[in-house]
Amino acid sequence: MKKSSQADFHAPGQGDVQSQSAPSTEVAFADTDLGRRLLAVMADGTASNRTIAEHLLRNPVRITAWSIEDLAGAIGVSNATLSRFARAVGYAGYPDLRAGMAETLQTVLRPVEKLRSSFDRADPTQAAINEGLEATLSHLSRVADQLAGGTQLSELVTRLNAARTIYVMGFGLSAHVAGLLTLGLQPFCANLVNVVEFGGTEVAAGRLMNLGEGDVLIAIAFPRYAQAALHLTSFAKSRKAHVVAITDSPVSPLAQRADTILLAESTHPVLSSSMAAAVLMAETLVTAMMLSNRDNVARAESLTDAISSYLHNP
Repeated sequence: MKKSSQADFHAPGQGDVQSQSAPSTEVAFADTDLGRRLLAVMADGTASNRTIAEHLLRNPVRITAWSIEDLAGAIGVSNATLSRFARAVGYAGYPDLRAGMAETLQTVLRPVEKLRSSFDRADPTQAAINEGLEATLSHLSRVADQLAGGTQLSELVTRLNAARTIYVMGFGLSAHVAGLLTLGLQPFCANLVNVVEFGGTEVAAGRLMNLGEGDVLIAIAFPRYAQAALHLTSFAKSRKAHVVAITDSPVSPLAQRADTILLAESTHPVLSSSMAAAVLMAETLVTAMMLSNRDNVARAESLTDAISSYLHNP
């Protein structure tokens, strides 16, 4: 998705492809009418209103049980500020906003509760494994729904082909996704840099020193988001590079710094983040790049010839 004054959040399951999978509560809530209003505030609101909107989007279930005093204390704003915020998004006051969130969540949570009730809870270990498998399949399906039949991927590939230099950045688990993406793209991109290949944050920052207008940074971050990824992405924005975020949610801190957002949900009942959807996103982007230019066929053949002597079955 491209980010404008309000993030152009393409909800998987809308348009040409209908999703049968249940998104995470956070993502599903962001795709409701109220969620989109809050996203608009995050893009264009005052600093205090952006903070409130992000907290509501990040904690939709918890907020429905909080009083105005609870929320004001958690965010560090006054009750009056929360009341003004509620009126700004179309409610008479905070109680009506909280009721609106509860009503919205009833619709959002129905498929999630149905999924949970389908598992046999007699064996909690197996139940967690089943839930993890089901969540992963759901995340993969959502990536397919997001990219199939639309223009988002082709527009991004056009931008990458025209880029002066493409930078790929990920820390922690995301570094492995960045490495996979770099490995797949490098035969087909004249100038490609894996920002966090080795050396840590200091070396990564050094690799970005020549980044500027006409360049593209593909930044990858998932919970628990690496501060270095966020700081360096902000730096890239300040240098007028086009930032592509591969992240888990439209309200992730990385998404707020991006021009183009590719969503790969990562929730998992045991792991801090699941990378399966991110890997699918990376592989799909590589596939699209390979198919974007007939000359890439010759490049692929040359690569195969170059490494064939090292392969058991080239």
